Amino acid sequence: MKKVFGLLSVIFIAAMISGCGAGDAETSTLSEDSLKVGVTAGPHEEIMEVVKEVAAEDGLDIQIEVISDYITPNTALAEGDLDANSYQHKPFLDQMVEDRDLDLVEVAKTVNFPMGIYSEKISDISELKEGDKVGLPNDPTNGARALMLFEQAGLITLPEEVGANASVKDIKENKRGLEFVELEAAQIPRQLGELAAAAINTNYAMEAGYVPTEDAIVIEPKDSPWVNLIAVRSENQDDPVIEKFINAYHSDKVKQFVEEEFAGSVVVSW
Repeated sequence: MKKVFGLLSVIFIAAMISGCGAGDAETSTLSEDSLKVGVTAGPHEEIMEVVKEVAAEDGLDIQIEVISDYITPNTALAEGDLDANSYQHKPFLDQMVEDRDLDLVEVAKTVNFPMGIYSEKISDISELKEGDKVGLPNDPTNGARALMLFEQAGLITLPEEVGANASVKDIKENKRGLEFVELEAAQIPRQLGELAAAAINTNYAMEAGYVPTEDAIVIEPKDSPWVNLIAVRSENQDDPVIEKFINAYHSDKVKQFVEEEFAGSVVVSW
């Protein structure tokens, strides 16, 4: 009987040790040879197609998921429906992480899309009249970015301390009494005809057929701090397949494509 209990004890201990070892060994939730990456339509999609070509040469298959809004790429990534995304700058990611308690992190910088002010009614910002309606994105980070661009253009004054947290309520001086209309970023190009002017994110402007360096009546400087990035779940940030993906994005072929295809409207940031 003692021998039976002794044998059972040995089996139990061995099972416990084996179980603990399996639990301690961290396993990746990602495939070694494929990634599902979320992007917005337009330049991000076009660039990712080239990244996909480069990655394929290294044995990595990238499945591109094109998404039409700014919220879903992060929520889908957090929920595991995507493995990475490439479409946003850090202030936007930080705001979503805070607002929605998402466990997402930046792993690499990609490109910069200088935001511009566009109009179908005027050709110079000085032509705006008293009480004109001016559009801007309704999400906090791109809204703040637009307000900073309006300040750069001399339309408004903001308190120095608000910076990237600026909102329409923070406007300190608005000499022309402009009416600021907050809209979904993707919808602004379609509603531009109803406004005197509007701040439009470059990817949406280009999707609508605008050439930012030619059509914007005011544009951010090329060294704008609003650099875009690749985001992943924090548990995957050191995964080898993510490193392979970053290397593909930061390749000479992708850099050359961006410089030749977008002619300064999109700027590489690595």
